[in-house]
Amino acid sequence: MNKIRKGDQVIVLTGRDKGKRGAVVSRVDDDRIVVEGVNVVKKHVKPNPMKGTTGGVVDKTLSIHQSNVAIYNPATGKADRVGFKLLSESEQQSRKTKEKAVRVFKSSGEEIKA
Repeated sequence: MNKIRKGDQVIVLTGRDKGKRGAVVSRVDDDRIVVEGVNVVKKHVKPNPMKGTTGGVVDKTLSIHQSNVAIYNPATGKADRVGFKLLSESEQQSRKTKEKAVRVFKSSGEEIKA
């Protein structure tokens, strides 16, 4: 289970975009995420008449390693770490208890609303 998921608000901890805040747009793989407005570079693109694209300089958002960001805690207004807590849910039909893992803020223990 990933500590940072798509749609989470995160704060960049290191690099040239340190202090910026944005939402996670997507996960590239297990280690890298794309955050809106963070790690934006200018890319020179050649025109391609077969695809109908024009050439020029375009802004492209590149991925960032997930260790360089921390989840944003709206209660404190600061970056926070993520932990997991098991909640037991009892099912009426099978009389078994299932445990469900939820993400919580380490500082306060509140559940993260995704």
